[in-house]
Amino acid sequence: MVIANQNSSKRGEMAEADLCTSDRAARRRQSARADIRRMVALIAGDRTDCAAAPLVLDKSIYTGRLRHAAEMDGIFRKQPLIAGLSGDIPEPGDALVFDAAGPSVLVMRGKDGTARAFLNMCTHRAARLVEEQEPWRGRLPRVACPFHAWTFDGQGRLVGQPGKEGFAGCPEGARDLVGLPCEEHLGLIFVRLDPPAGPVDATAHLGAFAPVLEQMEPWRAEPVKKGVLRADANWKFALDTYGESYHFKSLHKSTIGQTHYSNRGIYQPVGQHHRVNFPDLSMGELVSTPEAEWPEAEYGGVHYIFPNTVLFFGAVTPGVHFTQLFRLFPDGPDRMICHFAVYAPFGVIDDAHRAVCEEAYDATAGVVQTEDYRVASAGYANMLSAPDGFQVVLGANEPALHGVHRHIAEACGMPLDRTEPAGR
Repeated sequence: MVIANQNSSKRGEMAEADLCTSDRAARRRQSARADIRRMVALIAGDRTDCAAAPLVLDKSIYTGRLRHAAEMDGIFRKQPLIAGLSGDIPEPGDALVFDAAGPSVLVMRGKDGTARAFLNMCTHRAARLVEEQEPWRGRLPRVACPFHAWTFDGQGRLVGQPGKEGFAGCPEGARDLVGLPCEEHLGLIFVRLDPPAGPVDATAHLGAFAPVLEQMEPWRAEPVKKGVLRADANWKFALDTYGESYHFKSLHKSTIGQTHYSNRGIYQPVGQHHRVNFPDLSMGELVSTPEAEWPEAEYGGVHYIFPNTVLFFGAVTPGVHFTQLFRLFPDGPDRMICHFAVYAPFGVIDDAHRAVCEEAYDATAGVVQTEDYRVASAGYANMLSAPDGFQVVLGANEPALHGVHRHIAEACGMPLDRTEPAGR
């Protein structure tokens, strides 16, 4: 029952792509310069990228039980989801657990270098093969069931079966692991939890957003630190905090509110995905400075990969970058879980670089958990008790949020104008 990874991109195949690393660095510099031009123009004009008008949402867009069920089926079962990056399982025999979306999934890199996804379930009596939970990853050339020691290789094949004679003549007594659609593309490992929905076509899923991601060379990212963040809020309510800078000055007074403009940002929608970037205060000095005198630009930005992933790429100090990956999942209709990880985007340079990336994890996790998710949890509690008909308004100055909600609603077949009464 192994599902082959048709069109899967092996990590080894990226070696040739590394020959163009200097070209991608040049592209990052060009993109960064284009960003600065746009952001300086926004600062000079005292404006931000905007939608045509505000978007009003009934509270049931977040609290509705029917909508939650539709999202679990149409989004978290049928859409390609990112289980991790190639660097999480860089070598044959490496594996990771992906269980945040519901069923526990085991992603293993076989001897042939291909990443494959399987239900983390023995085909004998359905025992969990790897008992650790996400974000577990480790060496697993073969996996043995802790119950009766049935053993499977990295391609999901049953290769060890104590008492094999007891299953003679029974086809179900010699089953390989249950495979799931999986494809590795540009260093992103996509898994689909519903096999009947078809194989993963990551190229089609990313579409024109692929070149935006490719310039960051995500296949080179090396994991440094991972953890779990939580909020007592619907997953979309927490996701909203990643797409706008309107809250910087008020919510993040002691952190990004001191370094960046509030309510200023560029928005680049690409299909179901988008990229946003926000100017730091030093860019205000460039308004009256000839462009020829501007400093070298560092590429950065928040990249949203539909439906639930946010990838931030930035520089701590000039030339020293880090990648942050946020993957948001429902934990029931009224709670969410975020798997957060920090990577050295081009590999760890030295111990000092690793320490900087670890500090980036700690600082960001603290801000997100104690500020963004604190406000999201309290606001969502208010929303649950608000009267039927209460509406949330997303300002025209929050255009990224408009796109996210419209694409999610379309994918789960629940238009934004469809509301639900309380308790449904």
